[in-house]
Amino acid sequence: MFTGIIQSVASISKITDHDAIRTFEIEFPKGFCIDLEIGASVAVDGCCLTVTELLSDTLVSFDVMIQSLRITTLGEYQQGTQVNVERAAKDGAEIGGHPLSGHIDFFTEIAEIEHIDDNFRMRVNVSKEWLRYIFPKGYIAINGASLTLAEVNKTEGWFEVWLIPETLRMTVFKDKAVGEHLNIEIERHTQVVVDTVRSTLEENLGHLLPMLEKMLEAQNQDINQLANVSEQVKLTKDISKK
Repeated sequence: MFTGIIQSVASISKITDHDAIRTFEIEFPKGFCIDLEIGASVAVDGCCLTVTELLSDTLVSFDVMIQSLRITTLGEYQQGTQVNVERAAKDGAEIGGHPLSGHIDFFTEIAEIEHIDDNFRMRVNVSKEWLRYIFPKGYIAINGASLTLAEVNKTEGWFEVWLIPETLRMTVFKDKAVGEHLNIEIERHTQVVVDTVRSTLEENLGHLLPMLEKMLEAQNQDINQLANVSEQVKLTKDISKK
């Protein structure tokens, strides 16, 4: 598990392909690899990778399968690419962001970037398949960084996040450009809630569910967001009774 708090930026030193496996040699800042062992997990731009070889105090090797290259940005990287990195969380670690698995759901492109004084706004395109799990003020992980969603437009298919100077300083986002791709991991609790409630609605409403969704859309309402809010209210009530 990871916390979504990026610890440093590392650099891909070498890439080698062999037997349908791509090996990345990554150069980490001094001190990052202290007590790191073969078999340990490191999130590289949000992708959970396993250490296969310790080449020096700062140089580490990772093997990546074809499937991971297909569904993440790892397949696009070249020698010299800068990446966000985080060591796996230890028991009792403070979760400064939100719990992440390091399993990327999809990658997508940056639609807009805007600098307003020390503020940094980034708009990201998302397909309808994944938008059902994305709500304003909720969490999302982008290249391994836990971020709060500012705006979500379900009709046009995008969401926005705002980054403070400290986040920009500690991550690769300051060097990103429109059209570049980002790894996305949605918040798991939200996914479970939405899928569970939708399954229940489909079971009880059947063919009436699409009609209900259209009626809500006409009123600028999202059935998935309503389901998520309803579940959160129920959870809060259950806790207050204990």
